[in-house]
Parts: sequence; structure tokens; C-alpha cells
Amino acid sequence: MPGSVALFATCLVDQLFPRVGLAIVEILERLGWRVDFPGDQTCCGQPAFNSGFWEEARPVMRHFLKVFRDADYVVIPSGSCTALIRHHYAQLAGGDPQLRRDVDSFERRTYEFSEFLLDVARVEDLGAHFPAIATYHDSCHALRELKIKDGPRRLLSHVRGLELREMDIAEECCGFGGTFSVKFADLSGSMARTKIASILRSGADTVISIDSSCLMQLDGVMKRSGVSVRAVHLAEVLASR
Repeated sequence: MPGSVALFATCLVDQLFPRVGLAIVEILERLGWRVDFPGDQTCCGQPAFNSGFWEEARPVMRHFLKVFRDADYVVIPSGSCTALIRHHYAQLAGGDPQLRRDVDSFERRTYEFSEFLLDVARVEDLGAHFPAIATYHDSCHALRELKIKDGPRRLLSHVRGLELREMDIAEECCGFGGTFSVKFADLSGSMARTKIASILRSGADTVISIDSSCLMQLDGVMKRSGVSVRAVHLAEVLASR
């Protein structure tokens, strides 16, 4: 029988894309899982960590570990936040033995959403129906740190009405990179435009990813450029009927 999961919504989903979190809850509950949303959750600490402010990131990490310490599994709709917890919290923990034990525990029970569906829930066909010609964007942290590539595509292959077309540069960065897009705005915009050109060459009317940050970046540039391609999170597609 399925057990319980705690949803770590991430800052972007919580503040800007709540429909993604709701879609995940709908899917997991439909599969029989009991879903908890701890109200005290905040950030995982990634912005501070990536900017070199490790001392500032540590109390954020400690708070995360405290809030989710009793969860059987932590499910996250983001490759970048999942990668930070699984691969970089150990760096933040340093030589503190108790903190390292806590971090090690989370590394074994923290999953990006598509990973959880495939590796824990053991399901590929969610019975979804989403009529579209779509292409999939590989977000950098998910692809390079978590090695997530085929999984989301396997899930999408079972969606009724969806035609999935590969981009010619599916693995190239969209240019967001968190604070990178603020510090290097011109370069970030150029990278996004290169990625959008590839989306258009695929003939897709929808771009799908597992990171809302990438989708926000692409959607913003497309809207300002008058490109009518939808940017949709994988969870929203899989929750569609």
C-alpha cells in the first residue's frame, strides 16, 4: 500500500505557480498516497548557496531538515532544488556529524516528482489526456546532476493526444540559472532566444519541463517576443484528463 509523502513546493511553485503543486497533490492522491504540505516550509537555500553565501544558506538548510524530518518521502517539482538537497547539502553540513547524518537520511528519501512516480510509485501511465504537439526541455540540474532524461519522456509517451517532438538542442541551457539571469541578463536572454528558436523548429505548440524556473524564463521571453507557445510543467500535463 502507498504511504505518505511531503510536498516541498519550492519558492517558485509556492509563490508563482501553485497550480503545479496542486497538480502533484491530485496525482499522488489519485494513486493512493497520503500527501502532506508542511506549512512551515520556506526555501531550500539554493539562491544563497549558488551565490557563495554558504553561512547564510546553512540556517535555511537546518530549517528544511527540521520541517521535513518526519516525512517518509519528500517530493519536489524541481530538478535544481532536488539536486541541491541530494548533492550539496553534504557540503553545507561540513564536519558536523549529526548534521551529516540528517543530510544522509534526506538523500535517500528525497525525489524529484518524475523520479518518484517511476522509481517509488512504479507507474508510467497516469491516464492523462493532453492534446498538443509538444517538445521537452531538459533542465540543467535535472539532466546533469540527477541524470534525469528518459523518465519524463516515458511518462509523456503514455499521454493520450500528445505528440512529442524532440528539439535539436534539447539539452542546452535556457539561460535562467537563478541569479545568472540577473547578473548576466544579456547573455541569459540570448541563450533563451536560442532555445526558443529550437522549440519553434520542432513545430511544437507546447514546451514541457520539470522545472518551473526554466519554464518561467522561456515563457517570459516568448511572450515578450510574440511567440504563442505554451510553457507547461510535467505535473500539469500528467494531471490533465
